Amino acid sequence: MLSPAPASPALLRLRPTGATAHEEVAVEMPIALTVNGVSQAVMLATPTDLEDFALGFALAEGWIVRARELLDVETLPHGLGMELALRVPAEREQRLKLRRRQLAGRTGCGLCGLESLADFAALQPSPVQAPELQPGALARAMRELAQAQVLNARCGGLHGAAWCATDGSLRLAREDIGRHNALDKLIGARARLPSPGASEAGFIAMSSRATHELVHKAAMAGAGLLACVSAPSSLAISTAAGLGLQLWAFVREDRATRYA
Repeated sequence: MLSPAPASPALLRLRPTGATAHEEVAVEMPIALTVNGVSQAVMLATPTDLEDFALGFALAEGWIVRARELLDVETLPHGLGMELALRVPAEREQRLKLRRRQLAGRTGCGLCGLESLADFAALQPSPVQAPELQPGALARAMRELAQAQVLNARCGGLHGAAWCATDGSLRLAREDIGRHNALDKLIGARARLPSPGASEAGFIAMSSRATHELVHKAAMAGAGLLACVSAPSSLAISTAAGLGLQLWAFVREDRATRYA
């Protein structure tokens, strides 16, 4: 699906010279995800790269374990937003019925809707292995991620997620008003790549702070290193350490701090 342009309301930006210019604003709308006709989640997201979002979200949430298990995605417009109608095999549908997760997603939210701490513990992914980075890789990744954020350059307010090679060169990037959504889109886009592209060693770079949810999603996607431009949370650090995932934060201006 082509990425639509962000909305352009009738707003004018006043420049210091007294001149005016039109201001663009990032789009945010409810995106409902259904699986075989049953509602599973509602996320607030930017309506771009929605097929990548559907696949990445399904993989990161454990709804499916392989990209080919997503048999079809249909995009359906609604009055208040959009619906992504996912179709999966019957055995995956049965597993979802056993662990149904109702969440009203927010752009800054992580594990909304889990019914207990036991549910939280059951979601932990398998351990991962960190790649060996070349010198300067983190700084290069952040520079190239900023350059790849085309929508953010136009209207601001969007996060970016990128898959980078071990030398820091950017291979793939996605944007969304929600940092978790941007990572879901990246996971989905990467899952669509043919081998060997999908199996290339590398890491994930994010334009946001480092949260537990980002660490969780990165590990679910098999990434062994997550680099974020802003601060980490304590739960993100402990989760990364437990999974063997390298967590770098405050990656900016040629500095970086390793937390796990």
